[in-house]
Amino acid sequence: MRSRAGVFVGQFLFAALCFSTGPVFLVLGYAGWHDGADWGLAVSAAGAVVTAAIPFSAAGATRQISPRITRRDRVKGGSGAYGDDTFVMWAPTSAPGPVGARLVRADVLEASLVRYSPEGEATFTTYFGDYAPAEFTPVVRMRLWVHTADEAEGADRPAGFEVTDEWRVPPLCLSAIAAGRLAVLVDPAGPEGSGKVGVHWPRSTLLAGTRTCRVIDLEGRPADVTRRPGRQLAQMRISREVGGVEMAGDTIDLRRLDAQTAARYAALADRARACPEDRAPVTEPGEEARLLVDELPGQRGGFGHVGRGWSRRGGRLVRARFLEMRGRTTFQDHGPVLDTVLRIRPADGTRPFDAARRLTVPMNYLAVLHHTREAVLCVSPNGRSYEIDWSRTNLLAGVSTATVIAPDGREIPVPRRSEALWPLMNLLASHAVSNPGPVLDLRKRRTGPVVGAVRDMLLDRGLA
Repeated sequence: MRSRAGVFVGQFLFAALCFSTGPVFLVLGYAGWHDGADWGLAVSAAGAVVTAAIPFSAAGATRQISPRITRRDRVKGGSGAYGDDTFVMWAPTSAPGPVGARLVRADVLEASLVRYSPEGEATFTTYFGDYAPAEFTPVVRMRLWVHTADEAEGADRPAGFEVTDEWRVPPLCLSAIAAGRLAVLVDPAGPEGSGKVGVHWPRSTLLAGTRTCRVIDLEGRPADVTRRPGRQLAQMRISREVGGVEMAGDTIDLRRLDAQTAARYAALADRARACPEDRAPVTEPGEEARLLVDELPGQRGGFGHVGRGWSRRGGRLVRARFLEMRGRTTFQDHGPVLDTVLRIRPADGTRPFDAARRLTVPMNYLAVLHHTREAVLCVSPNGRSYEIDWSRTNLLAGVSTATVIAPDGREIPVPRRSEALWPLMNLLASHAVSNPGPVLDLRKRRTGPVVGAVRDMLLDRGLA
């Protein structure tokens, strides 16, 4: 990861090149004014304004590129708007589908990336009025099992049909594919039970469990319906029939709905209390056949770079959790620019706080949001700023698989999202041992100070 100073220098040079006419006009205007020309002062003033824009432009671009969080990013009024287990996603809207189309569940059996070819390189590209431009929307080929009826108790496999096609997937909704549950609209115009299938992406992230969902009934009692696909699908059908139901954050409050719609939701809640629905798994079986992280752009996972000065002066790693992601119309090649809210847990054990920050989120991280919303932050030695380390974040989230090579050459695989990853990262950081990749080779000389501690840590967790 480039240092913030390095990013600023690069942006300053780029801005100086773009605004190079400023210093030229400043010098020419001053020379003209010195010689008594009437135009000299005006040209010199214009040159001064353009020249002054160089550092301001560089500072703004650096803030946009560098994922640093400071005091100015803290959410006003403190924490508490969302619970720790909340994740709110403001996803792109989907087409309503043809009249008469039936909203059903589809299971993703296989998925592969067909095309993703933006031409913006590392620059920021902003669109107006088009929330999901084609060049920044990956095309994924999926093999689906489309349910034609709700699951029957004890049925080995629900009734349905299989379909294979290519769909454009908003980056924010990639985790629904990996989770394996989609909300789809089946066009009744086709043959019976096998019409054209369109995916409704915002509802798919709800069905997949990426977005949390709660319902407050008419008596004020909250119920968590996250990863309860049967009830959620029934709620989605009601919402579609009435033209939409307001969802404040991740909560549907029946007391805010019209009486008829609220009564239908309440009836669903009564049935759920009488016959509770088990939570669906975080991911359906066969995730490896549809996990796209190796095909998607984004930083690969690693144990992370450590600056010796940062480590010796008391720099620390801390964890944060995304509470909210909101789509925008700005994109980079490796991911969309999102308005996010994170809950940061300071290293000194003080009360967590929320920070709102506009960030470029890698697409390979978005594909595993159903598993985790954790992020790893590097804290400055003075504790005043935090910087998201996407390499460590992606390794902790399971984008990459870690491996430890023992001094005797034995390869010890560390499972995705293993509890051993976090203490290993902290151990390396505290000893100023850099290991940018996901393979920690204990035969290397630089890992000498941590060999014994790493071995003990793996033994304690039954990995060695």
